[in-house]
Amino acid sequence: MKLLRQIDQNAERWLLLTFYVMLVITMAIEVIRRELFAYSSIWGEEIVRYSFIYLAWIGAAAAVKERAHIRIDVLMHYVGPRVKALIYIFGDLVMLIVAVIALYWSYETVHVSAKFGSVSHGLRISMVWFLMAVPAGFALIVWRLLQSLWRDFHSLRDGTPVFEGDKLFD
Repeated sequence: MKLLRQIDQNAERWLLLTFYVMLVITMAIEVIRRELFAYSSIWGEEIVRYSFIYLAWIGAAAAVKERAHIRIDVLMHYVGPRVKALIYIFGDLVMLIVAVIALYWSYETVHVSAKFGSVSHGLRISMVWFLMAVPAGFALIVWRLLQSLWRDFHSLRDGTPVFEGDKLFD
């Protein structure tokens, strides 16, 4: 149970760190190869590109978890905790509907790629591994939205302040 809690709390952080390190190391190797040896590889560019795509989608899920997406919250300063919870619940429900639809259609793209056996140009690896970034990201977003809704329903029921994430500016 403790391991699952750690994964739930830190999954996006670990994944972001992994893909970021992979991106930076590969990019550094490619720059050195290009500048010192006048040679570069196509696989290095592919690793950097697909690492960045995974970073974007995992980062989107992390932002949902921390309520860090850009939003206009002028009205939130003038309403009570119950109304604030209702507004967040409404926003999360709309996002959940969009995310579930996007998850379905993004998985469909992966399915088509697997069916026809497409491979990447440089690495010659199945494109399924790279295309899975989008459905994996949306699956994480759906999971984090369900957690957020659960948390907000409890805040609404108890009348406690709703979780708004960390504030950068006041």
